[in-house]
Amino acid sequence: MEEDTDFKTRFSSLCFITDHIGFHGTIKNSPSDFVVTEIDEQGQLVYKATDGPTYTLSRGLSEPNDFVKKAKLDVQSFSFEERSHQEVSPLMESSDADRCPHSGSEKENAVNYGTSKSKEENVDVLGTLLDERTNELLNQFACDVKKNWNSKTELTGPSPEFSVGRILDKSQRAVLHSCIRQKFPFLITVGKNSEILVRPNLECKELCHLVSEEEAFGFFRYLDAKKENSKFTFKPDTSKDHRRAVHHFVNRKFGNLVETKSFPELSSNAGDPQAVITVRFRGKAHTHRKRSLFECQERKVIYTAFTLCKENMEMFEAIGFLAVQLGVIPSDFTYAGLKDKKAITYQAMVVKKVTPERLGQLKGNHFDIVIRNLRNQLNDSENLRERILEAIENVKVKGFVNYYGPQRFGMGSKVHTDQIGLALLKNEMVKAVKLFLTPEDLDDPVNRAKKYFLQTEDAKGTLSLMPEFKVRERVLLESLHRFGVTEEGCVQAWFSLPHSMRLFYVHAYSSKIWNEAASYRLATYGPRVVEGDLVCLDEVVDAEQFTNHKVHLVTNEEESANTYAIHQVVLPVLGYNNQYPRNEVGQWYQERLRRDGLQTCRFKVPALKLNVPGCFRQVLKHPCNVSYKLMEEHDTDLSMEGSHTSEATLSLLISFDLDASCYATICLREIMKHDF
Repeated sequence: MEEDTDFKTRFSSLCFITDHIGFHGTIKNSPSDFVVTEIDEQGQLVYKATDGPTYTLSRGLSEPNDFVKKAKLDVQSFSFEERSHQEVSPLMESSDADRCPHSGSEKENAVNYGTSKSKEENVDVLGTLLDERTNELLNQFACDVKKNWNSKTELTGPSPEFSVGRILDKSQRAVLHSCIRQKFPFLITVGKNSEILVRPNLECKELCHLVSEEEAFGFFRYLDAKKENSKFTFKPDTSKDHRRAVHHFVNRKFGNLVETKSFPELSSNAGDPQAVITVRFRGKAHTHRKRSLFECQERKVIYTAFTLCKENMEMFEAIGFLAVQLGVIPSDFTYAGLKDKKAITYQAMVVKKVTPERLGQLKGNHFDIVIRNLRNQLNDSENLRERILEAIENVKVKGFVNYYGPQRFGMGSKVHTDQIGLALLKNEMVKAVKLFLTPEDLDDPVNRAKKYFLQTEDAKGTLSLMPEFKVRERVLLESLHRFGVTEEGCVQAWFSLPHSMRLFYVHAYSSKIWNEAASYRLATYGPRVVEGDLVCLDEVVDAEQFTNHKVHLVTNEEESANTYAIHQVVLPVLGYNNQYPRNEVGQWYQERLRRDGLQTCRFKVPALKLNVPGCFRQVLKHPCNVSYKLMEEHDTDLSMEGSHTSEATLSLLISFDLDASCYATICLREIMKHDF
């Protein structure tokens, strides 16, 4: 990919508040070199304070686009009901030691692999519902699909489809859908304006790689039948790894519909233990009968609380993957903020039903960072160790400029998130979509799909090319396929994404303007607090959750008396409910918005139901609980035979705490006087 020169220029122009020389070094050499752990409201690190489960996601560094192959899951998630605290079986894999429930009447509802009582009945009904020619063509289509599956040549482009024709009677269509799926479980049916379309069932094909064709077909017949209180059982299996793969497949694809468990087979020999995977439909959330008031009061919302350990992965990508895994939508997740991609991060999260007061409870983050390949700045001959200690102590005392970090804007991307936010604020919906789907200069499936879309605006074709793990892109494309690539269609497409994500892009634009405003403020007035500045009157500022009533306009008398210090100065993050400084900085804001065509913007986008009230952000912040240690690393040179020469290089292990919404990379930038 081409170097992101605009991004480098943007951050190299930002100010420093300290006057030490600094030093060079590299961060994020590996995810374990940059560990981020949330600090909860009680001041405890979440991985130490939380007794709940941990959900771990990681991706290898070598193949950034091969998400599905590189995903590594360690799931111990459980849901619980607030009153009863009953444990629910793990979502992704159950213990093989669970007791076998095959007893009594439950046996009667068990569905064995590859069997279906109604199969022959469905075949007969299908013959009566379709005319002879259509029935013949359907059978031929099914044969062609199976033939292509069994060949070694992979098909490219959109999946083939066959139209059964328009069936006006709704009940007749429902029967026909079921009959086709029962007779041909390797096909799926889709309704479109009373027309029934038949397509290959790619999920069935995927399952056939894990289990026998007989089992796969039986499983999909079981799903289609939707028989209440029934179960489906795969063949006995001695391989725990293979059982885990089957568990993962079923829950990844159908976790919102069914649940899986492994049970020891009663007939298995002690020397050759086997287990069977049983699938059953999840209980219905609501019953049709009326419940008493007492019953309704007793019923509590079910939710899942867990710690997300994320390695080398964007937050939205991790949430999208979790949403698929757990059978929910991304907006069902609650979390306090975005974490770095190229790092190991620990974050408390809540999924599904949760009260508003539980949202976003985050005091800050604790960082454990290793900086490697330490060296002096160019033309600096002073002792490196002294430079490092001087820099750390200086920032401990004076703090750092509280800029938004590069990850907020999509560092290294051709299109930055703030550009999308600007388009949304200007109601340029088609432009915003095209910016979102702009490809990078990489030749991989994701970027080939994006390039195809910009060339053709063919949402359906692009959807067939876009890999499944790109959840946001696929959701957007599905909506574009339905509503069209028009202004109104793109509005609907943006609505297909969670509200928090739409808001994220607008906030990215506001963050960019804030960074520029902070640089202008410090370049114009330096560390002095001057008339017209805005200061926060609270001694402790809770992230950005303070508004106009906590902000004071500095008077001329207060400037003369040095009443306030620079760490109390705040600048507005753009919104409809903010006041601006009454000095040159306030004038700068107005001119800057005029340059982007937002001079009349009220920071409300009614079409997307976005209302951005704005807030204030401190210009300076200080790291807390700073500790550090210099380490020598020895690289042995074995380039010459018999050589054992080693050269020592310095590395720095530094730990500190930051308030919520502060960026460790920005703190390090101030310490090192070096842009990453």
